[in-house]
Amino acid sequence: MAVHVRFAPSPTGALHIGSVRTILYNYLLAQKEKGRFILRIEDTDQKRLVASAESYMLESLRWLGIVPDEGPEQGGPFVPYKQSERIAIYQQYIKPLLDAGHAYYAFDTPTEIEAMRERLKAAKVAHPQYNAISRAWMRNGLTMPAEQVEEWIAAGKPYVIRLKVTHKELIRFQDGVRGWVKVDTSVLDDKVLMKSDGLPTYHFASVVDDHLMKITHVIRGEEWLPSTPIHILLYRYLGWADQMPQFIHLPLLLTPDGIGKLSKRHADQYGFPAFPITWNSRDLTIDKAFREAGYLPEALLNFLALLGWNPGTNQEVFTKPALIEAFSLERLGKSGVKFDIAKAKWFNQQHIKQQGPTAWASYFITEAAKESITCNQEDAIAICNLVKDRITFPKDFWQEGRFFFFDPVDYDAELIQKRWNNQTKEGMVAFTQSLTALVEWKAHKIKPLLQAVPGIMPLLRMALTGSTAGPDLIEIIVLLDRDRTHKRITAFLEKKG
Repeated sequence: MAVHVRFAPSPTGALHIGSVRTILYNYLLAQKEKGRFILRIEDTDQKRLVASAESYMLESLRWLGIVPDEGPEQGGPFVPYKQSERIAIYQQYIKPLLDAGHAYYAFDTPTEIEAMRERLKAAKVAHPQYNAISRAWMRNGLTMPAEQVEEWIAAGKPYVIRLKVTHKELIRFQDGVRGWVKVDTSVLDDKVLMKSDGLPTYHFASVVDDHLMKITHVIRGEEWLPSTPIHILLYRYLGWADQMPQFIHLPLLLTPDGIGKLSKRHADQYGFPAFPITWNSRDLTIDKAFREAGYLPEALLNFLALLGWNPGTNQEVFTKPALIEAFSLERLGKSGVKFDIAKAKWFNQQHIKQQGPTAWASYFITEAAKESITCNQEDAIAICNLVKDRITFPKDFWQEGRFFFFDPVDYDAELIQKRWNNQTKEGMVAFTQSLTALVEWKAHKIKPLLQAVPGIMPLLRMALTGSTAGPDLIEIIVLLDRDRTHKRITAFLEKKG
């Protein structure tokens, strides 16, 4: 069967960076195997829906360059791709479960359920829940006469439909990351399949949809591992056991210090974004994100791909096509991975370099224009090429290269105190005179002149750029040209006297 994978978000908030990694692994597998990547919106939790969350997710995917093969925008053979539009489908599949005795009606009120849990807590039960034991005390189709159940349904009494989980059955399944997993059903509760509003829960709807959409691999976060036995029971009870997808539960993304699962709170604490793009609407506001911080989408994907997967080689920098080619489920890891934002910045540097200075020249020209500076294409390319090794984010091109257009006005007092003396003064004067006499303004001609007057380089750099650090000094002199170089050195010497 052709590979079918899906990402099925609930539009109840923003798209966390951990979810982006899950999306990426699904996408890479589909692309590698020439399969289908499906986007399905799981919007049956009506109380928690955020109106613009779906639009936010779709825009995030567009920025990342991850285009679903099927989904609400693309359509496809399994329409509709929003669960709120598939309610009639779920109704078809809940009835066989009821008829076979694998599901039952439950009429308990929230107050009654809470009272049951309190009784279990008082009895020192470790996990108080609605299960094979406690359901015997409750008001449901297993404890009430069938006639009364029918009467109450006809009378419009609120009810939910629960899965009837067998007691003390060992469920075994093979996870693509963890190998064989065993779970005793005594630790499971009778999950609600259909809510009192007639809408399905995640557990029921996702299993039905995964089956109907021919999903072959369910790649999701480790936090869903405890739910998998419930899903396996549903596959079995619906008669689809031989068509179950392979389950792959990804390791957690951890905080930079590895103390726990990465959250927005932790990201704020450590000073980095937790979401791909910003968003501002009446119901959803994201004011700090990777796109606006200056990360390239290809760099972010490269970084995330290696948080839980390794290519089996020493290669670290991958384009998206290269990631697709190298990706395999077999090289997913089991252990949680620390979210190292310094490494994310390094990847951004590498991908900026890969694009080359010509790609950033127009960006540089635009940023210069914001400060009323006119810069031609040739100079912009030369400056971008010169400063490229000092760049982490695109904004750094202008910040690192703007000194070409603004004469220094202040100098480092500490450096002057440390370096300025009669010898360095004479060296600066001698170097300036040598430059004045220079016929060919080329790097290989300037270099021996500078080498002839040792000890002036830090002061010369400051005189020309206003900074004590920067790119290659000789290349700076070449790009500044003869007039601006002479003007800046002269201004420095006059100020020092």
